Amino acid sequence: MKSFFITFSLLLLVSCSQTKKSSSEDKVTENTVVEIESLSLNIEQANKLASLPIHCINVEYPNKLNQTIGGTKDLQSPKELHPAFYGCFDWHSSVHGHWSLVSLVKQFPSLENAETIKQQLLQNISKENIEKEVQYFYGKYNKSYERTYGWAWLLKLAEELYTWNDPVAKELEKNLQPLTNLIVQKYIEFLPKLRYPIRVGEHTNTAFGLTFAWDYANTVNNNELKLLIETRAKAFYLKDQNCPLSWEPSGFDFLSPCLQEAAIMKRVLPKELFNDWFSKFLPQLKDPNFEFPVGEVSDRKDGKLVHLDGVNFSRAWALNKIIEGLPEYNHLKRLVNQHIEYSLPNLVGDSYEGGHWLGSFAIYALNSAKHD
Repeated sequence: MKSFFITFSLLLLVSCSQTKKSSSEDKVTENTVVEIESLSLNIEQANKLASLPIHCINVEYPNKLNQTIGGTKDLQSPKELHPAFYGCFDWHSSVHGHWSLVSLVKQFPSLENAETIKQQLLQNISKENIEKEVQYFYGKYNKSYERTYGWAWLLKLAEELYTWNDPVAKELEKNLQPLTNLIVQKYIEFLPKLRYPIRVGEHTNTAFGLTFAWDYANTVNNNELKLLIETRAKAFYLKDQNCPLSWEPSGFDFLSPCLQEAAIMKRVLPKELFNDWFSKFLPQLKDPNFEFPVGEVSDRKDGKLVHLDGVNFSRAWALNKIIEGLPEYNHLKRLVNQHIEYSLPNLVGDSYEGGHWLGSFAIYALNSAKHD
């Protein structure tokens, strides 16, 4: 394991050589044009990151079911309750573990074990298994199950399949469609009822749930869902100013409340309107010398404390979205790289607490640099 860690770290260091400068060299004047190369996913990293979901999507225990027990009939094993998404400790982690494998095989057809991965995906996301997953959501006590974090990752998985031109992807997309349709309908029913946004840095964060759902709706041209998300995001956030970025992160955050909010507003607002809104929401980010310390993890075997590796990746993907098409914020790439550099070498190890989910965050963060 030590040799793997060293190899993984060296790969990262080589890819980041441009960012390894002294702090004095990093400081720039306000009028300096900053050109910083963003980190992005490569085949070596992809092979290593794929090992995380490969080793957990069919690992049933330990498992956190997050269910309300209505009677003895609900006391079933994770695989009986969730035949498609029973691994990786909990339902949402299993969903985004499957997304990870789809994303990696889609980007890198020569990925090690690519055909085995495809067969595993077909086995798990089968028509019969998805029918049982749908049935679970119709249970008396399950109507709000995984709202909205798991819902968001399910739509991200559906979006990834929709944009993958491969026969296996089309079969998986078809099999998943009943659950995809159900989650879309749940968003449509729920969002008009949500009067106030949830601003925490964990699963229930409203901005995150809106972001992935908007991406799906935008990709598949679901105008009803897209318009609803745009309307609710503006109602929730348009008047926000001076987000307290200095309060972040909280001890268990894996999302940045401020940056995640900015990421959804970047999606739903026209460029000029977003620029005006963002200059009031986080005015300090315009400063080329702005500093944003990484979330430091004190114990990666603690399932909550390791969340801070997640906040580093999610900050990175949110910042990359903010940067997109706005060269005046290119200096933020330095912060993106710092956050990824801190957490990426620590993903593969003996601890299941982070390994069952953090690979997905790393992949999405590295993918987010595509649009530079």
